[in-house]
Amino acid sequence: MSRMTPQQQRVHIWVLVGWVTLFVLVVWRQLQQGMSSGQLGWALLFSLPLLAPLPGLFKGKRYTHSWATLCVLPYFIIGISESFANPAIRNWALSLLGCSLLWFFALLSYLRVTPNNLVTGNQTTQG
Repeated sequence: MSRMTPQQQRVHIWVLVGWVTLFVLVVWRQLQQGMSSGQLGWALLFSLPLLAPLPGLFKGKRYTHSWATLCVLPYFIIGISESFANPAIRNWALSLLGCSLLWFFALLSYLRVTPNNLVTGNQTTQG
């Protein structure tokens, strides 16, 4: 990873903060119902989309930040559906929705402030 500008560092911190808050919220909800092996399994399964991009997020890899935006979708959908369908956990669902949006926009911001270093080849136009 190359050296980050101060703006890139701030956005990168927001990406990591968004990830941590979403992860804590997901695991906390699953373990709130008990510390059985079944609940630990559900907590692990429910957090898998968050764990997949973690190494690349820490390294600041732009490509990982781009595909990590897709990892937000399950939490966004659960947040919306549970906030309408399940009044008992509405506060948690709205928190999940907010954290997923925070992480999503932080990821997009990181993509905006970092340079795209892909080589696109010779793109001459003929006409």
